Amino acid sequence: MQIRTLIFLFSFMLLTMTNLAGQQNSKQYTVNQHWIDSVAERYLQQSKMAGVAGSIIIDGKIVWMKGYGYADKANKIPFTENTVMNVASITKTLTGVCMMRLVEEKKLSLDADINTYLPFKVINPYAPKEKITLRMIATHSSSLADRDPFYGDSTYFTDKDSPEPLGDFLKEYFVPGGKHYSDSNFYKAKPGEYWEYSNIAAGLAGYIIERISGKKLSEYSQSIIQKPLGMKNSSWFLSETDRAKHAKLYYNKRDSSFQIPLYGITTYPDGGLRTSVSDLSQFFAMLLKKGTHNGKRILQTATINDMQTLQFTAKNKPANMNLAEKNEGIFWRTKNNVTLLGHGGRDHGVKTLMLTDLNKKVGVILFTNTEDDDGKRTDGYYLLFDALLKYALQLKK
Repeated sequence: MQIRTLIFLFSFMLLTMTNLAGQQNSKQYTVNQHWIDSVAERYLQQSKMAGVAGSIIIDGKIVWMKGYGYADKANKIPFTENTVMNVASITKTLTGVCMMRLVEEKKLSLDADINTYLPFKVINPYAPKEKITLRMIATHSSSLADRDPFYGDSTYFTDKDSPEPLGDFLKEYFVPGGKHYSDSNFYKAKPGEYWEYSNIAAGLAGYIIERISGKKLSEYSQSIIQKPLGMKNSSWFLSETDRAKHAKLYYNKRDSSFQIPLYGITTYPDGGLRTSVSDLSQFFAMLLKKGTHNGKRILQTATINDMQTLQFTAKNKPANMNLAEKNEGIFWRTKNNVTLLGHGGRDHGVKTLMLTDLNKKVGVILFTNTEDDDGKRTDGYYLLFDALLKYALQLKK
């Protein structure tokens, strides 16, 4: 009888502790919607953005989402949290998750020579005996260069997807004799010893994912990320996107603003994703909750930790990197002098941010379908992001 009583008491205590823990983890945050509305409207007007939408995530829970302004100014279509637009370099975080899933499954190694996985050789002519790895690619230290102006001029296609397959383009870019090849496609440094942001390298990582998974990156991402997380309005190609949901894109130059056409890019793994604040918030919540969201596990906790761990130290870093200013995870970056983590994106007609504090307890996403000609840090878009982040951190306290 005493044993039964002890078992009952122990079970009751365990259930009570579990319920209390659940209550603590499900803390409700009351958002001051009026305050956010007033701040968003003020900065929307100050920056002359056509539209803007954002979300706040606290402890892995989405506590606020809303849009302001227009997805289509001419037809007065509102910009909402469900409006779709290309998110530029935030795309790399999905490419990174796809890559890390294959690492988790031991189908890829971050430190193997990438030529292990390619049907052609990628060799830096300035350091021909040095291997290039996926870790170097994911930390922008691979020595692979976005040759300007070729890379920007030749990889964008107005109102359509790129007609040149990703693998063909990369072969022509990196293999001597290729129609896009130049020694200027590489930096004059050993791989791993020089930091420079590289979009083309992310394109190469995406192609490796396709080779090893046996699927297009868009299909692989759909199966392991988008479908499990319910990202129904996310796609990698213009041809697969519902244009009725897609924002029009705008460019502000001095005192004028004009619409620019939609476009596709050849190296879609580096910036081709089209999604909404609502969809991306599911993805970001998963990253902040160590690989799981709404009962769906996308990556193991250890894999997420590896992805988010800053890779460079004082004894192991590119010579030109100042660790007080920046560091890199695996397609996971620092911002604002290593005070924020995540990724941002900027491309023709778009600006996006998806960032968290160093403790990964608070996250903020912000989209706009407007690009300006000066890109100054003081414009209203960034001031709005800073205001939302500061508010979220105060709410968390």
